[in-house]
Formats: sequence, C-alpha cells, structure tokens
Amino acid sequence: MSDFPALPGAYKALFLYIEPASTILPAILIWFTPGAAWFHHELIPAPQDPSIGLEARTRMAIWQLGNCYLLLGMLSSLVFRAIRDALPSNPAAQERILGASLLAMAIADATHIAASFIALPDSLRYHPELWNPTTHGNISVVIVLLLFRVGWFLGVGRTRYYFGQRSSERVKTA
Repeated sequence: MSDFPALPGAYKALFLYIEPASTILPAILIWFTPGAAWFHHELIPAPQDPSIGLEARTRMAIWQLGNCYLLLGMLSSLVFRAIRDALPSNPAAQERILGASLLAMAIADATHIAASFIALPDSLRYHPELWNPTTHGNISVVIVLLLFRVGWFLGVGRTRYYFGQRSSERVKTA
C-alpha cells in the first residue's frame, strides 16, 4: 500500500504539487513582479493601462489577497504532507482529515467561481473567448479543481476508506 492511499495518482499530483504551486505563484506575482497594479488590472479584462498606480487601499487589498493565495498554497502543501507523514498506515484517518480540508476548499471554490463570474461585466460574462489568463484561472481552472474535489469525494479513480462507507465497512482507525 502507498504511504498516502487517501490521495492517489492524479489527486496526489494535483492537490499536493500543482494546486499549491498555482496558488503560491500569484502571491509572488503580486508582491514582486509584475506587481499589484498588474494583477488588479488582470482581474477583469479591460483595455486600460495596467501601469497606472493603485490607490493605497486597493494596493493593500491586493497584497492581502496575495497573502491569502500564499496561505492556501501552504496549507494544502504542508498540511497534506503532514497527514501523509503522520498517518502512513491509516487511510481512513488520512481520508477523514483530507475530506475536511477538501470540503472547505470545495465550498470556497463554488463561492469563488460565483463571485468571479457575477463580477464580470455583462459584455464579458458569457464570452470566455474574451477572458484573459487570470479570468480563466479564477473561473475555468477553479471549476476543474472543484470537479476534481467532487470526484475525490465520489471515489472516482481511488479506493474510499471513510467517505461513502457505512460505519461498519470503514477501515478501522488506530
């Protein structure tokens, strides 16, 4: 048995490596280069010049958003590794803790998708071909992440040890 049976294959690659990197990267882009003004401009595709500076409150909010991205990336990366390392032969406990994290992330995914979509101007909302990479990241990529989380809960491509099991069928935790 793998040392991380609750997070096998594609789920392991996505949730342990790809997603943390994709959430930490925006923090770096916001804080260093190309910067907060660039990121602010990219949230909604527009022809305006991204080199125009930001008002101090807006810059602070974007920097704080970068901090939230960093936090999400570190939580999934560090906490998921701690689960793997602390509970290598307890897949039910691994799955129960991962499930709590993935459920919180799925709820955040759904609200993030809705907020990002609703905030788009009418002229862009139903025209994804006009979206920029940041808009696709906030909507299209998050939809994919949500689908993977739902697939994980449904047991697609993996053995379930806790979720979807009757209490009498669950692998006992030590």
